Amino acid sequence: MADVAAHPGWVSLGDLSQRQGISRKYLEQVMGLMHKAGLVQSMRGKNGGYQLTREPSQYTLSEIVTAAEGPDALVACHDCDTWPECTSTTDCPTVGVWSDLGSLTSEYLKSKTLADIA
Repeated sequence: MADVAAHPGWVSLGDLSQRQGISRKYLEQVMGLMHKAGLVQSMRGKNGGYQLTREPSQYTLSEIVTAAEGPDALVACHDCDTWPECTSTTDCPTVGVWSDLGSLTSEYLKSKTLADIA
């Protein structure tokens, strides 16, 4: 997303792949997630590619990470509602640490924008 923000206009996956040293196949998956979340728009064709849907300062890093990775829980047990295998949240010695760290990370990512890194 930082690369797309740094190159106004349509950014092709080929150019993005070459500049970032990331496989085109992987970028297709990531940019598909960004598109599904409404963070980028796409255009097919020779001069197509991806571009941001709004200004870089209007994106939080939290929403980008969430679009790519899902909810920003650091470990599965941090979100006990989506990890039913955990039956010991009330007496788990680590759940408080993961919860606090998850909250700190989440707040930090919400405080930073794409403009901060582009």
